[in-house]
Amino acid sequence: QVQLVESGGGLVQAGGSLRLSCVASGRAFSSYDMGWFRQAPGKGREFVAHISYRGDSTDYADSVKGRFTISRDNAKNTVYLQMNSLKPEDTAVYYCNAVDFQRRPLWYWGQGTQVTVSS
Repeated sequence: QVQLVESGGGLVQAGGSLRLSCVASGRAFSSYDMGWFRQAPGKGREFVAHISYRGDSTDYADSVKGRFTISRDNAKNTVYLQMNSLKPEDTAVYYCNAVDFQRRPLWYWGQGTQVTVSS
């Protein structure tokens, strides 16, 4: 059974940066496309970013395009999310997961990591 462990969240001022990490164990990480999602208080979970299994293709939600960068290191079973120019509306719990071609999550969710952006 795969386990996902997200880390790197915290409290940051608007305009600041954070780098999130997600380590996956238990499966062939390098065979799966991966995605980042987030859930703000009182809202549903939403897609943020996707990276192909080889890391040669990425795409983003319009709300984060140009500010966030997804990357991966298959040797470390880790996917990253570099977040720059953070805004208060980026405040949410951030999760990673393997995704299918429609960006739908495939595995059980981890605990997520809280990102809070103050104005």
